[in-house]
Amino acid sequence: MSMPRKYQYALVLFIVLLPVVAVLLLLYRPQSDALWRIVSQQCLPHQSTTGVPTPCARVNTKQGYVLLKDRKGILQYLLLPTRRNSGIEDPQLLSPATPNYLAAAWHNRDLLSQRYGSAIPDRLLSLTINSRYGRTQDQLHIHLSCTRQHIVTDLWRIYPTLRTQWRRIGDIEGKRYWARRLSNATLERESPFILLAQLAGTPDAMADYGLALLPAPDGQLILLATRRALWRGNLASIETIQDHRCPQLYPQSAGTP
Repeated sequence: MSMPRKYQYALVLFIVLLPVVAVLLLLYRPQSDALWRIVSQQCLPHQSTTGVPTPCARVNTKQGYVLLKDRKGILQYLLLPTRRNSGIEDPQLLSPATPNYLAAAWHNRDLLSQRYGSAIPDRLLSLTINSRYGRTQDQLHIHLSCTRQHIVTDLWRIYPTLRTQWRRIGDIEGKRYWARRLSNATLERESPFILLAQLAGTPDAMADYGLALLPAPDGQLILLATRRALWRGNLASIETIQDHRCPQLYPQSAGTP
């Protein structure tokens, strides 16, 4: 059965307009340095002068990062570098001399448990970094938050098929994903951004990827990545695998947007 003509026109219009909308979103980023200004003009000076890094929750100047409670979400925190770093495409992230920000974020997941008031199982949590095209802030920020339950279920189901090399997995909500195993020991000695570069192929391609870290059922870890594909409506905003309402911990929030 052929598609009605009006739907054909609508589809063509959607395909034509999608790249335009994506470019406009990329160019129009109101206050894209807002997070950096909080770090550089508030957290670091307050830590230096008073020993209290308000509004940040933690500051580690030795390892070069801060933790900031995000305004969105009950438990969501952000890890940000204490030096200028534009995001996942920043060449600094491919240098072994750069702090391992993802490892630091995972080590600081206890902040969510502290805010919640009791220990949160690791299986409920994840870290995400959006692509250059799927974010609004031009300072690297790692989202620490709750994971959507069906994402965990799907990844744990295929976990036995994963290896320590990237492989294509089934689409998630119409978007292409790649995944690989990551041991806790590997996380300590090698930055996942450098591992992502093996999938991206070239440093310039890093901007197209979103990256996530999740716990595996055997106590190890999973790296998950998606790549920008405008024709699929995918800006590689991998943060969508998270649910900042944390409905597993706050069932009453499950019905709220």
